[in-house]
Amino acid sequence: MKKIEIFTDGACSGNPGPGGWGAVLRYNGVEKELSGGNAQTTNNKMELTAVIKALDALKEPCEVKLTTDSKYVCDSILKGWVYSWQKNNWRKADKKPAQNVELWQQLLELLEKHKVEFVWVKGHAGHPENERCDKLAVMQTQKYK
Repeated sequence: MKKIEIFTDGACSGNPGPGGWGAVLRYNGVEKELSGGNAQTTNNKMELTAVIKALDALKEPCEVKLTTDSKYVCDSILKGWVYSWQKNNWRKADKKPAQNVELWQQLLELLEKHKVEFVWVKGHAGHPENERCDKLAVMQTQKYK
């Protein structure tokens, strides 16, 4: 399996409001930037979308180190919450419906294809790739203002 590094971030101006996402993919020293946005969305949707779009861009199964500043994404995967929601018909422990089910379903499909290690970094703390992804996401957000 090819070893890929992916960095992602999402942004939203207002929550909900205009949003954007950004990703940097790195393989063998070559980098590719991806970004997009939505006129009316939430920060969590943009964080998830960044991860989904980046993983979906891979043309074959890969070993991925995915770095994000999203506790929502990292904790949901690493603490197993999303698997519990799925098992419980997309209901959380408090019996309320889970949010962003369609996006979680897409991500879970991609996680079956790729071997992904999730790494959390503090946002806006000088991590170069995270800052770069933030700039891409914010730039997309501006398109909808």
